[in-house]
Amino acid sequence: MNKITKKQKMSFAGLLIAIGIVYGDIGTSPLYVMKSIVTENGGIANVNRELIVGSISLILWTVTLLTTVKYVMIAMKATNHGEGGIFSLYALVRNRAKWLVIPALIGGAALLADGTLTPAVTVTTSIEGLKNMRFGDVIPVPSQEVVIMITVIILVILFSIQRMGTSVIGKTFGPIMLIWFTFLGVVGIANLSHDWSLLEAINPIHAIRILFSPANKVGILILGSVFLATTGAEALYSDVGHVGKANIIGSWPYIFVCLSLNYLGQGAWILHNVSYHAGNGDFNPFFEVVPNNLRLFAIALATIAAIIASQALITGSFTLVAEASSLKFLPRMNIIYPSTEKGQIYIPSINKMICVVTVAVVFLFRTSHHMEAAYGLAITVTMLMTTILLFEYLGKKGKPLYLRVIFLIAFAFIEGMFLISSLTKFLHGGYVTVLIAGFILAIMYVWFYGNKIRDKRESRNAYVRLDEYIDMLTNLSHDEDYPTYATNL
Repeated sequence: MNKITKKQKMSFAGLLIAIGIVYGDIGTSPLYVMKSIVTENGGIANVNRELIVGSISLILWTVTLLTTVKYVMIAMKATNHGEGGIFSLYALVRNRAKWLVIPALIGGAALLADGTLTPAVTVTTSIEGLKNMRFGDVIPVPSQEVVIMITVIILVILFSIQRMGTSVIGKTFGPIMLIWFTFLGVVGIANLSHDWSLLEAINPIHAIRILFSPANKVGILILGSVFLATTGAEALYSDVGHVGKANIIGSWPYIFVCLSLNYLGQGAWILHNVSYHAGNGDFNPFFEVVPNNLRLFAIALATIAAIIASQALITGSFTLVAEASSLKFLPRMNIIYPSTEKGQIYIPSINKMICVVTVAVVFLFRTSHHMEAAYGLAITVTMLMTTILLFEYLGKKGKPLYLRVIFLIAFAFIEGMFLISSLTKFLHGGYVTVLIAGFILAIMYVWFYGNKIRDKRESRNAYVRLDEYIDMLTNLSHDEDYPTYATNL
């Protein structure tokens, strides 16, 4: 009990571990969100103030509503004995309706599928940042083949250290990620100081206007890029058992401020450099906002942070599988507890499976640009399923029906829009996500309903006293309508 109580309390060590484990995915979003938005709208030469302010407003309010309100403020309260994630949420509400197993199975399968894609995307993206960079007279990463080789080596090492446990990993990664987020905030505010008027993006009116403005050339499809800013929200909820809700709630404000400042800083730089032309055709405002003498440091730090980003989904996958086994969605597996802390687990078979699939994804897509087409689709499905289960959870807690309906309509609408935007990527790689999620869903469906059939059959096998049926058996033995003997039974 002492360990559990200690775990639930906020502490500096706990906050550091949370930063190292939980926020890797959402923390690397500034690497590609603004770049994606600008590229989709025809490049930096075609953007204007309305697009940049509106896009940043969309990003800030998407992270505010989905991550802060839905997950940190609401979902964090829906833990089952300290564990979070969609399966823990289902365990809390499954007695309210039998059909709730459907969103639980769909959401869980989609999240596990996303766990195989995130490491491939983040690590490949980071290593590609080093491609063709010259160090003196040497170019260490001259081609995409070298990128793939380095990516696979890093992924294998990353999955190999999982047996050490999230406590050890968190203590190692925590200080690095703290430096990373502080760096994001400092660089962001340094660029924002040249144009404080960009703070008007805090007004949500700009987010709504840009969806229908001619300044936004892709219309509602801009949400596909904006959604990448909050892809780590579901992992945040799944990892609560590893670090404790108090440490996540306590560390999130600092993370949110640093992310917001960086997006604002990138926007300020873009508006003051609309005549910028990349010599090799590549353009990433994240690296451009960094002073030249810090550019190499920024790339190195971003590479490390992107590698760490995979950790949130890996540890979240362990939690999901353990919960799925306890709910009879999956067969029981060998679970190792690498530390004395409650909630920190390691599942060797799942670790190997995710590693194999992740490496296969790298070889299949080869470039991060192709991988991004499959990225994000699965997590929008999981978020939508979580919203449905949270609606039932709020009902279990006695919340008024009108508040629950407002919650359901608001978040289902927001996430539905993101899902529609993500579905446009289906033929460009999103089908891989659907295939992986479908395979996992089929396994869970067969195992769950197979167990139900078995349990129902076993419940019919009851022992009774035969002397209570003597009269019935006697009448049956004298009934000539039924033969006493039969053949070929």
